[in-house]
Amino acid sequence: MKRPLISSLHVGKIQRLANTEYLSAINKQRVTDPQKVSKLGLINDEQSDKINHGGEEKAIHQYAFENYEYWKTSLPGISKLCYSGAFGENICSLGMKEDTVMIGDIYQVGSCILEVSQARQPCWKLNYYFQCSNMSLRVQESLRTGWYYRVLEEGSIQQGDTIELIDRPHPEYSLTYLLKILYEKENCLDNEILSNLIKIKSLALSWKKIFSNRLENGKIENWDKRLFK
Repeated sequence: MKRPLISSLHVGKIQRLANTEYLSAINKQRVTDPQKVSKLGLINDEQSDKINHGGEEKAIHQYAFENYEYWKTSLPGISKLCYSGAFGENICSLGMKEDTVMIGDIYQVGSCILEVSQARQPCWKLNYYFQCSNMSLRVQESLRTGWYYRVLEEGSIQQGDTIELIDRPHPEYSLTYLLKILYEKENCLDNEILSNLIKIKSLALSWKKIFSNRLENGKIENWDKRLFK
């Protein structure tokens, strides 16, 4: 079995989304030379909204190349979906998907050590970027969101680097499982499940807050503010 690898690597600069006043760095460009990585991610990458993007718990975004086939079939009229990097990912990977990646997985990538901190929660800017009014909701419901790393050891990465699993402390908690708990009705308010997820040290604080709030008030969040604008 082949090891997963970086199929392509992408960085972006802040610019306006087409025909809007909104700023974003989602329009990333492919780079083939080694990229330095700090605790905040690739040093040549930018984020326009540093409240909801970036930071140590969202340092690097990875998306599965395998997911692109699904999108090209589902939305054949959107030309951007023909190219990796379309979802604003830094790493487009081969050999990894949301159902095979576990929360807290630790990987050696290039000279870096990366830890899976959370799945992506897609936002409304996808709707404008793809010119599809419900793209963010489609991504959320598909559970093909991609995921984020925190950087445990800084270094550099480049296209073609293998992504080697070096520790898997939570083999029972795939990202697909967590996404189902977050977005689907079954088990989304199960006290035992939510309590166990909150105990996962590597799970991003923002996710722990969501699950803690559910335990306290017994209600599911309204995602419309994140999904639409």
